[in-house]
Amino acid sequence: MKRGLGKHAQAWAMAHVSPHIERMMAERKRDLLGSLRGDVVEIGPGTGPNLRYYARGVRWRGVEPNPFMHRYLREAARAAGHEGEVCEGAAEALPFEDASVDAVVSTLVLCSVGDVRAALKETVRVLRMGGQFVFFEHVGAAKGSWRRRGQALLGPAWRAMADGCRLDQDTLELIRGAGFGEVRAEELRLRFGPASPQIVGVAIK
Repeated sequence: MKRGLGKHAQAWAMAHVSPHIERMMAERKRDLLGSLRGDVVEIGPGTGPNLRYYARGVRWRGVEPNPFMHRYLREAARAAGHEGEVCEGAAEALPFEDASVDAVVSTLVLCSVGDVRAALKETVRVLRMGGQFVFFEHVGAAKGSWRRRGQALLGPAWRAMADGCRLDQDTLELIRGAGFGEVRAEELRLRFGPASPQIVGVAIK
């Protein structure tokens, strides 16, 4: 019961905090997501802040493990004019056939996924040849830096408050080792407090 209440509170918090975060990320997201076409799967879409950026005609499906997010997701899909499908599931076991989607999207998600390598393996599996994995993630700061040491110090409390989010995860290294044919990424410095820096990019199967 406590777990359910926690997920309900998380959904409410994301619905009310997301607008502030979106203002910092909006321009990059328009560039990343607005050009996608065809079958798009978004892992961990939360309350649906990305839906406004997709082009009309995109066949969107969201895989969201927190059922309390689903109502917000459906409302966001209707507001954006998408007839999307919301699936309850996990990034480590995507409910789609091999080579069946054109793009997989992850924004501020991989930090909280239990098994990132498994999730990336699933992403490669479901993408068609030439398909894109589009990502916008916060990552661990440079090893040995004062920011990295601060992330490690804050890590346990942060994970407890932020649904298991890992501040010091080397996500780009994991993406580069996942078996994509090409990975293009750049580092950003948005004001996310300890959840800085961020990486944004595309990996192509």
